Amino acid sequence: MTRKLETFLERLETTNTVDDLSSLADILRDTYDVKNMSYLATNLNGLPFVSSTYDLEWAQHYEDQGYMLIDPVVRGALLQFNPLDWKRLDWSSKRTREFFNEAVDFGVGRQGYTVPIRGPNGQAAIFAINHDSNDPGWERYIGEHAHDFMLISHYFHQKALAATHTTEPIEGRDLSPRELDVLKYLGIGLSRGKVAEILKISEHTLRVYVDSARYKLGALNTTHAVAIALARGVIAV
Repeated sequence: MTRKLETFLERLETTNTVDDLSSLADILRDTYDVKNMSYLATNLNGLPFVSSTYDLEWAQHYEDQGYMLIDPVVRGALLQFNPLDWKRLDWSSKRTREFFNEAVDFGVGRQGYTVPIRGPNGQAAIFAINHDSNDPGWERYIGEHAHDFMLISHYFHQKALAATHTTEPIEGRDLSPRELDVLKYLGIGLSRGKVAEILKISEHTLRVYVDSARYKLGALNTTHAVAIALARGVIAV
């Protein structure tokens, strides 16, 4: 685990209120040296929840212009589960290009990375960071930090659910030693094939351990399971 990730997860672990969670946007932005960070969730007890460093004038302008309906980032996040690199989205229409240029004028970085999140009871959330680096610099940056942002985004969402009392905290059942090994190796970024090789098991058996760990932790996916295990201190990466 990188020092940045360890420090931020420790801070996130002790954050339990909506106000404190909202203030973490500035801390995350400064910790990872990005231009902006934003977390937007819907349907948390019927209400939205936002933690963001975006200029309030831009947020109001975005809402007034109905940009959510044309924003390629939002549209992409609704259609898939995988992280989105903004420069690989479709910005070809005149309206989306104008929207993008306006966003830049308001201080939104030209590069961005968004993690779509799905909650257990119909909640949906978008975690995003943006930057102003050039393409080669951005490739390097995301290569170094994408794993951190995946973990942070899911744990941030878990904390938002708890802070808004949308779900009861999940206690989970004890993980077996093999389940802990699987989460630890996946947590340091190894492929499933490599983990299976290290543990001398088949990928099918590995999948059984992953699914079992997710069930015990109440995790939405494997990344979420790793984030919960890290937060509880049952694995270290």
